[in-house]
Amino acid sequence: MNEHLDPFTPGQLAQLACVLEATARKPGNVHRYRDFAETTYLDFLLSALAISASLDRASEQSLGRTILDSVAATRRLVGTNTNLGMILLLAPLASVPIGEELRPGLARVLDSSTTADAKLVYQAIRLAKPGGLGQVADQDIDAEPTVTLRAAMSLAADRDLIARQYDNGYHEIFDQIYPSLKQSIEAGFPLETAILTAFIQFLAADLDTLIVRKRGVEMAREASSKASEVLERGWPDTLAGIDAFVQFDEWLRADGNARNPGATADLTTAALFVALRDGTIKFPMDQVWSHPS
Repeated sequence: MNEHLDPFTPGQLAQLACVLEATARKPGNVHRYRDFAETTYLDFLLSALAISASLDRASEQSLGRTILDSVAATRRLVGTNTNLGMILLLAPLASVPIGEELRPGLARVLDSSTTADAKLVYQAIRLAKPGGLGQVADQDIDAEPTVTLRAAMSLAADRDLIARQYDNGYHEIFDQIYPSLKQSIEAGFPLETAILTAFIQFLAADLDTLIVRKRGVEMAREASSKASEVLERGWPDTLAGIDAFVQFDEWLRADGNARNPGATADLTTAALFVALRDGTIKFPMDQVWSHPS
């Protein structure tokens, strides 16, 4: 455990993770210098604040209740869906008491999910009103679930990155994004650079399922290909890599921001929670924040 974070609660760690993720200038996403037409950087800061109290109660109540309370608290401050994916990922992490090892504790939380949890989470999803869900034959979001939350998520694992984490124990977070983040931090890169690098590396390797839902598999593949090109051109160490990053950002923002890699952003937030909890990221911050423009 990070001794600098001893006074911090799980809800505060989640809030910090959300603020760091929103502030980093991730390509195709809202950040402090770029808004969407209906969603602003302030919306994400308010959303981070909104969920802290409910996530602090996570180890003392059901997972479904924590998720529904977090979504409801967000909707009292923000009129659009800013953080459903983040909440779905952060709630199981925050449910692990600070003194318990995170990954085994997470497995315990996911394994103990119930049908009642699934019903509450379905309510939360309907309240958040995410776009592009469509309909499925088994356990559709508009019906009452008849299986546990983890089982319901497993049914969607092949088409949704957040659901896949419930199915595989957060493999992409613990074994892909977090190691990339940690490696860049330990190499001495600014924290923003580390966040952006982890984000781009994951997007290059895995299709963003939000793009798939909104614009199809081929568009998602093109996004991953362009992320790979950013890395191939030397990001973050070369001017060519930085130029490719800028071009990639603008390409993602075309088409009314429908190419927004929001699922990748959500997983990055969860990886930041892990890094905060284990002391990879320390407060007071002892490293430079900003990536050179």
